[in-house]
Formats: sequence, C-alpha cells, structure tokens
Amino acid sequence: MLFVFCFLSTTLLLCNRRKCDSNSESYEDNVNLIKFGGFSKEVKMSKVFKYNEVNSKNEGIRRTRSRKGFVEEGEDDDLKIERTAFKNFEESNDIVNKPRVSKMEMEERIQKLAKSLNGADIDMPEWMFSKMMRSAKIKFSDYCILRVIQVLGKLGNWRRVLQVIEWLEVRERFKSHRLRHIYTTALDVLGKARRPVEALNLFRSMQQQMASYPDIVAYHSIAVTLGQAGHMTELFDVIDSMRSPPKKKFKTGPLGKWDPRLEPDIVVYNAVLNACARRKQWEGAFWVLQQLKQQHLLPSTTTYGLVMEVMFECGKYNLVHEFFRKMDKSCIPNALTYRVLVNTLWKEDRIDEAVSVVQVMEKRGIVGSAALYYDLARCLCSAGRCQEALMQIEKICKVANKPLVVTYTGLIQACLDSGNIENGAYIFNQMQKYCSPNLVTCNIMLKAYLDHGLFDEAKELFQKMSKDANENSSKCNDLNGVVADSYTFNIMLDACVQRNRWDEFEHVYRRMLRHGFHFNAKRHLRMILDAARAGKGELLETTWEEMDRAERTPPLPLIKERFCMKLEKNDYASAVSCITIHPASELQALSKSVWLNLYKDNASRFQQETIIGLVEAVDMIIGKSESPNPVLDNLLASSKQILRTGLV
Repeated sequence: MLFVFCFLSTTLLLCNRRKCDSNSESYEDNVNLIKFGGFSKEVKMSKVFKYNEVNSKNEGIRRTRSRKGFVEEGEDDDLKIERTAFKNFEESNDIVNKPRVSKMEMEERIQKLAKSLNGADIDMPEWMFSKMMRSAKIKFSDYCILRVIQVLGKLGNWRRVLQVIEWLEVRERFKSHRLRHIYTTALDVLGKARRPVEALNLFRSMQQQMASYPDIVAYHSIAVTLGQAGHMTELFDVIDSMRSPPKKKFKTGPLGKWDPRLEPDIVVYNAVLNACARRKQWEGAFWVLQQLKQQHLLPSTTTYGLVMEVMFECGKYNLVHEFFRKMDKSCIPNALTYRVLVNTLWKEDRIDEAVSVVQVMEKRGIVGSAALYYDLARCLCSAGRCQEALMQIEKICKVANKPLVVTYTGLIQACLDSGNIENGAYIFNQMQKYCSPNLVTCNIMLKAYLDHGLFDEAKELFQKMSKDANENSSKCNDLNGVVADSYTFNIMLDACVQRNRWDEFEHVYRRMLRHGFHFNAKRHLRMILDAARAGKGELLETTWEEMDRAERTPPLPLIKERFCMKLEKNDYASAVSCITIHPASELQALSKSVWLNLYKDNASRFQQETIIGLVEAVDMIIGKSESPNPVLDNLLASSKQILRTGLV
C-alpha cells in the first residue's frame, strides 16, 4: 500500500510539473507573438469561437469587434462588471448598434422635420417643440442642424429658425463643432427674409462666446442685411466691432493669442453704399470712395453701380452720368450700372437715349438682367410705346426668375401711372394670351376701370372674378380660377354707392356674403343704411339674419333703422323684437333722449296712430315681463312724450 501511494504521488507531481512547463511555454510563445503583432493558434481559435458564439446568440444584430469586447474565460463576475463600467457605448456588447442611416434617408427625415416645423403653430409650447424635434429620429449633428435651418429658410419661416437656435442653446447634450457656421446660416436666412432687427440680435449673441464669434462671412451677412434695410448707425457699429477686440474676455486655452479683428473689405463698403441709397445720403458715397483709396482697395464695377444708384436716389442725375463715364474708362460696366443709367434717362424723359444705351450694351456683349429689361419696358409703357415694351418680354423671359405675370402687372401699372388706361387695358388683354392674370393684376385693372369711369368694363371683370363654383365648372373662366377677395368687393361696393347703382350694389353685396365675407360695421354700415333708405330694405334684413346666425349684436344705427322700418309698416311686434332679442346691458345707449331724437329725425315716416299702437304694444310687453327692461321703459316714456307734444 505504501508503494502504491508513493507511485501515485510521484505520477501526480510529474503531471503537474509538465502542465506548468506547458503553461509557461505557451505564455512565452504568446508574449513573443504579441511583440510581433500575432497570436498563437490556440488563442486565435478561442477568440474566434467566442465571437461566433456571441453572434449566434444574437443573429442579425450588427456588433463592433473590439479587443475590449472579448472577456477571457476564467475571470470572475466582479471583474466583468468592473470592466463593463469603463466601456463606452461603441465598445459595449450590451448595447445594440443600429444600422447606419443612408444620406438619402437622413435627408428625407430632415425635409420631413422642416416641413412639420413649418406647418406647426408658431406659438406652440416649448415642450411640444422639443417633442417634435426628438421624434424626427435624427442625430442632431452640425450638418443636420444646418440643413434644417436651410430648408426652413427656403420655406420663408425665419421665426422657426430662431426657435431652432434657441432650442440648441438650451440643449446641453448637443456639442457643436461648427457653431459659428450654424449661426451664420441663420443670419443668411434672416437677411433674405428682410429681418434686420432679428439678424442684429442674433449677431450680438454670436459675439458672446468664442465658438460662435463672427468671422468675415458673418460680417458680410450682417452688413448686407443692414445695408439693404438702410440701418446706417447699426452698420457703422458693426464695422467698429469688426475692427475692435472682443468686449468680452474669452479663455483661449491652447490657442494662446487670439485676435479676431478684421478690416472691412469691398463687400462691407458696398453694404454701406446700399444704406446710403436707402437713406438718400450722397455724402456717404464719397466717404466710401475715400476709405477705399486709403486702404488701397480698387472699386469694383458693383461699387460704381451702387455709387450711381445713390446719386440717382438723391436726384443728382449729372453725377450719375459722370460716374458712369469714369467707370467706363477703367472697367467694363455691368447690368446694374446700365439699369441705373436707364432709370436716370427715364427720369430725364430721354426715352430714345435709354433705348440706345441698352442697344450699345448688347453690342458690347454684356448680358442684361431681368431688372434692366423690366425697367426699360416700363419706361416705354410710360411713354405710350406699348408695342416696343412688349418686345422686351422675350428678353426678360430668358433671364428672369420671377413669374411672367409679375412682369405684365408692372407694365400695366406703369401705363396707369402715366394716366393711360387704354394702354393698360391693351396689355391686360395681351397678357391673357401668354399667362393668366392673378388677383393683384385683376384688382389693379378693376380699380383703374372705376377710377376712369368705365363702370361697365369693371362690372364685366368683376363678374368673371366672383363666379361661383358651379358657374366655373360649366363655363371656362378666362381668368383661370381667380377668386375675388374682400378688396375686390369693397371697391365695387364703393363704386355702386357713388353712382347710386343700387341694383348692382345689391348684386355685389349678396355675392360678397355668398363668398364668405361678412358684414363689417366700419366699412358697410353706412352703405346698408343708404341702400335701405333707397328702397333696398331686403339688404338690411339679410344683414340682420347673418349677424343673428353668427350671434353678433348689430350696431345701434342698424337696430334703430330696422325699428323704424318695422314701425313704419305698423308691425309693432317685430319693431319691439329688435330691442327685446338683445340683452338690455348691450343697449344701454338707447336712452330716452336717443328715442326722442329718433322720432324727430323720422317724423315724416310715422303717423300718430302708429305711435299710439306702439305704446299699447310696449305697455302689454312690460306688464307681462317679470324683470324690468330700462330700454323699453325709455321707449315708452319717449313715445308718450311725443304724443303729448304732438310732434308726429
């Protein structure tokens, strides 16, 4: 037994020694392999096995392979938990990484979010706005925010752009690396929307932090916006801040010395010229030229064009020609300078010279702008040369961005401004061959017809504009669906009242109500009262019924007129109901003196028997009523006084 025990012990010791030697050899091999970037075959196979085992359990789920993602066998649970705590999101095997979204799909989500924000109520609460932003399933990077702002800018919703900026400022999880670019994009949106005050406020908030401190692009954007709006003082403040160090001290850190100061360039000075043109300050143009000379900057063609525009706005036409000749010697004029020159010749009533200037420009190979040909066409229309003006339409179409209807409308307005209604009507008829007039065009022509006494032509145009849906479906409308608005109805009602055309007035007024436009006391009260006294009492009844359906209290003049109409017909119940159907608190103005004045003003309309019948009817109503009615009491007292004095 002792021998067997000694044999087994010796065998066990030899096995353990061999195992330790093999472990030490594999350890040394692995160390040597790791030094040269490799792994032993056993280690590689074990790791591949573990990786495949994890993927087999979570089939179809995309995982990130990382050297920290593999946990060696034999480690205890505490060590696993400790290592997991130090893993980031990308390296953790416990978090499922969603597949990357393609650029096209991300763009679709951005477009959908922007359209949703554009269509939502601007006064929505902050929590609802945040919920809408989060529900878009977009990772809000700098690019995504820029795209959302750009799309909202194209939709013209500058208010929503500011709301997005405010949302980003309070969102702590959003870490922007291009915050200045986001603010500059928002500045551009506000500039295109002609919102200089909001743009200046945003620009000042950019100056409050180093990450968004304005660069030359931001200075260009705010300068152009302020210049186009004519804000001269604010523009010079921006130039001063451009040249000065930041008012707020920033921690530059590893950047060391950081100097964001810049000198104004030609773009900023052109913006100053824009402001001078809006403010009509021709001295500022010479100041700009002097500054350019001091800084050794050559004026561009655009600069000369803006200087000419300043002189044109200030009425200094001789300086316009002088600067044009000076520019023509040093550089080639562009379409802007020729446009200012054409407008100057138009103001000087030199129409032929304006035409020849454009011909010279075309011979020099300079491409004219739509604004240039548009101004030339209006110039010709004002001179009564409509045929030549219409010849410019083809040139305008080649370079224009605006719809053709806008061009024709401008030509019509130019004819009307010169007092030539015939040429305006001619262009209006011609435009219908190439494009459909819009509501603005039709309203301009309608008012022009009425102002020049062409009531029948105005009536015909109005009938086309105010056709009902069933009429439009049965017959093709020449105006292609143009529907009259409140302005259309009001100018027609005014014209009918001025000409005492009460039949047409009734027709227009009923169409107005049919189109969904309601009675406006400030606008229509006097018209309805005059129409009722002219024999169109049905319109007063129609108005009364419409206000009753809308649960609106009629104005006092309308109540008094309807009362008189019913009393004149000895309809005492209807006359009294004009008062009793409304709360007495809303008719406190109907005092005893008001009723007396009403009787005196309408004495010819009432007989003594009529007043006696009214007194009896009011006495009966007051006797049956449980609560007092001061308005009826005043009516009864004034009626008895009228009977005693014998005024009727």
